[in-house]
Amino acid sequence: MSTEKSSPPSDAETARLPQEQAQRRPIQIAGVTIQPRDASETASLPAEIASAPVPVQGQRCGLVAIVGKPNVGKSTLLNALVGQKISITSRKAQTTRHRITGIRTQAAAQFVFVDTPGFQTVHGTALNKSLNKTVVGAVSDVDLVLFVVEAGSFTPADAKVLALLKPGIPVLLVANKLDNVYRRGDIAPWLQSMQERHAFAEFVPMSAKQPKDIERLLGICEKYLPEQAWWHAEDELTDRSEKFLASEMVREKLFRLTGDELPYTSTVVIDKFEEEAGRTAKRMLRIAATIVVEREGHKAMVIGDKGEKLKRIGTETRLELEKLLDAKVFIELWVKVRSGWADDEARVRSFGYE
Repeated sequence: MSTEKSSPPSDAETARLPQEQAQRRPIQIAGVTIQPRDASETASLPAEIASAPVPVQGQRCGLVAIVGKPNVGKSTLLNALVGQKISITSRKAQTTRHRITGIRTQAAAQFVFVDTPGFQTVHGTALNKSLNKTVVGAVSDVDLVLFVVEAGSFTPADAKVLALLKPGIPVLLVANKLDNVYRRGDIAPWLQSMQERHAFAEFVPMSAKQPKDIERLLGICEKYLPEQAWWHAEDELTDRSEKFLASEMVREKLFRLTGDELPYTSTVVIDKFEEEAGRTAKRMLRIAATIVVEREGHKAMVIGDKGEKLKRIGTETRLELEKLLDAKVFIELWVKVRSGWADDEARVRSFGYE
């Protein structure tokens, strides 16, 4: 996997490429370049990979970035668009820490959605700088941007995210949480004021919790996808590993069960992720994870009275992972204190943040 930036081929160069390669342009996201395979590379691949989807006339595929300030419903929207939970959700702001890719294949279209952390404008920690870098990288080379705001609202934090968007890439204004707006008549003038802020391609007032709204949004997004071969198999849902999904699931339960008292800087590190043959299930996973907090008081909060809170975090994580990964799951959780880790660039990187 190359980290070098490469320029897309010119029209003349594209015309000289084999048809199957000309249909797929190089994709650059967050420092990663994905180039089309040539014939020699395809020949050397295992049969199951070499037989991945091939170009079909009428297929569409493209990158769609989901951006917005913290806590506007981006992760909920991603899960609804994919049709499967792959990104954690919580009432606590800033729960998404990484670029999460969700894949939805429907009819002739394959949508590759990129969920991003909410752009952080308050704290200047090493962690937040890493998260903001992820946001900027995700919107640099996509086919479409979904700019998510709360319907009827536009704050200075929203404005800072909007300022990151580059010209030349179509942007849909996704006015989420429409079900929370009591006076629908106020939406029309608000939409007009939003058009004055940015030349949005289209407005999509909606609720991520309404299936009809999700289908309508997918239909709108499809128009902006380039005609080219799919990049993933039809049944793929994400490019993230099961180990990564396990850490995210622990973190979601951690935030949901501790409420607003636990700082969002708490994180989860997977120490062991092993698969073995199961006796009563076709798969069995053994997982050990460490919850990292910044203070002894936070550790006591996570563990709870006689360990009940930590036990509940583990139980709810196990049940959801068994459903998500179709496996029997055994999970052990530990809690450690690492004071000031979010301000330490080296430790932030060691915990998996770029």
